[in-house]
Amino acid sequence: MKNKKIIIAIDGLSGCGKSSTAKLLAKEMNYKYLDSGAMYRAATLYIIENSIDYKNLKKLKNILDEIRLEFIKENTSDSYQIFLNNKNVEKKIRSKKVSELVSEISKISIIRKKLVKMQRTIGDNKGIVMEGRDIATVVFPDAELKIFMQADINVRAKRRLKEFEKIGKKISLKEVKLNLLERDNKDSSRKDSPLKITSDSLILDTTSISLKDQIEFIKKEAKKIIN
Repeated sequence: MKNKKIIIAIDGLSGCGKSSTAKLLAKEMNYKYLDSGAMYRAATLYIIENSIDYKNLKKLKNILDEIRLEFIKENTSDSYQIFLNNKNVEKKIRSKKVSELVSEISKISIIRKKLVKMQRTIGDNKGIVMEGRDIATVVFPDAELKIFMQADINVRAKRRLKEFEKIGKKISLKEVKLNLLERDNKDSSRKDSPLKITSDSLILDTTSISLKDQIEFIKKEAKKIIN
């Protein structure tokens, strides 16, 4: 890759492999990896741990300045992980409680505006891979490369179940599938920044292709722009 840096915006449904693909892609391109979903999960975790009434918008607005989010590459890891107020919460944000509430938190306008502002600041110098649900539509509508990832619901549910098993969370495949379908509906129907495919996004269906092939597809498209 030449010295020219671009922004790669990856949107898509839960469990279609956005995080795994974006992390390795960023590593191979020597770009910074940003997981916008992790930012919303971290905000949700803060609200849960501090017993905040998120429906009280006035009170919620007052605590937003208490939330500091950073992506840091620790010595024990070769990938960027999310820190909430100086603490690594990469594992905590994947809990069942967070997963069940994050859609409700994500659709709150004042939270979205706060986090979008953070995301844009991080992306000022380009050379980043950011993934989420409104990256190409809201956060970086001028991103040089936009990818929309999707996959079969059953495949997505099995992938998400493995993530829960890794952190010792017991949950059935049926529950995971229902959670994903509910999340899809909420993400696509919310009034503020709904999940949708932009006209200039490239569709990447990950149902039956390997992680390596997913990364190679995006790198190939990035090279066309960079070169």
